[in-house]
Amino acid sequence: MVKRIEKDHSRFRQIIRGKIKKELRKYITRGELIGKKGKDLVSIPVPQINLPHFRYSSKNSGGVGQGDGDVGTPIGRGDDEDGTGQAGEGPGDHLLEVDVSLEELAQMLAEELELPSIEAKGKKNIVSDKDRYTGISRSGPESLRHFKRTYKEALRRHIISHTYDPDNPIIIPFREDRRYRTWKTQQFPEANAVIIYMMDVSGSMGEEQKEIVRIESFWIDTWLKYQYKNITTRYIIHDAVAREVDEETFYHTRESGGTIISSAYKLANQIVDAEYSPTEWNIYLFHFSDGDNWGEIDTDECISILEEKLIPKANLFCYGQVESPYGSGQFIRDLEDYFENEDKLILSEIADKEAIYQSIKDFLGKGK
Repeated sequence: MVKRIEKDHSRFRQIIRGKIKKELRKYITRGELIGKKGKDLVSIPVPQINLPHFRYSSKNSGGVGQGDGDVGTPIGRGDDEDGTGQAGEGPGDHLLEVDVSLEELAQMLAEELELPSIEAKGKKNIVSDKDRYTGISRSGPESLRHFKRTYKEALRRHIISHTYDPDNPIIIPFREDRRYRTWKTQQFPEANAVIIYMMDVSGSMGEEQKEIVRIESFWIDTWLKYQYKNITTRYIIHDAVAREVDEETFYHTRESGGTIISSAYKLANQIVDAEYSPTEWNIYLFHFSDGDNWGEIDTDECISILEEKLIPKANLFCYGQVESPYGSGQFIRDLEDYFENEDKLILSEIADKEAIYQSIKDFLGKGK
């Protein structure tokens, strides 16, 4: 039987979930959740929750603690001697922080953006149960009897009871001597996934553009980690030269100089070839840039690497072009012209933070 408090808590969670879902588009386009992200939970500030509170009468008499009172009745002295005061005109700010699991957040994201579940390639997105023998027990099925341990227990009993004869070493196990193997069922993910993020950090990519990449990557991570039980993330930054970095460097590095996009694609391909076989891994590649590249020669090389190497190996290759006042924005046009009918290449233009919502839907809406 469910206790009343449990029903109330469940109802409260439903209300909170409804509030978050209603405002999810706002949260998607802001970076405040990332700063409140823990290992498994995200603290979300939820406004406009009507919390229980007392309401005081506006009358000057007839209420509790008012009137002349009887002689000898002790009364406390208030701050306002004549008993008058002015109420505030504005409503109070009710801001409540609630912890929401990343799994719940991913479910809300899926409902809001109508995201289909991913059909993982290879071994599918399944978790297999495997039994491992981890110990010894005094009881169990005869098929799992541990004969060596049973013999040792019987021998020990004979020696302790002084019935062991070295000249006639016949050991007869009793029921209490029997030992059996025990097992524990462990889950092993059979579908692995790797995300490789690439970002242009040349002089034309400012802090605003990097913040857009950071927010969008958070939501992409949240969704893919919900779809896969085992996921690895790698980071590449590039200007004229590409290098692999950690997450902190990826989002906060400041670079300058020109842009050679092919340097990032070559490095990503090297990482995939060295560590992530397409037959064993589901591979997701995300590249963010302002669309400025060093000449048509390098763009042609990028197209060649995509067509011949990266796209065939990947579940998805997603290119997000973040608008910058300094970038030409030409790269996405070249990709559109060449890969007009390529389903595994997803292109998205991200003009500002408000466009993150649609960009996530563009990238993840095909369920690949």
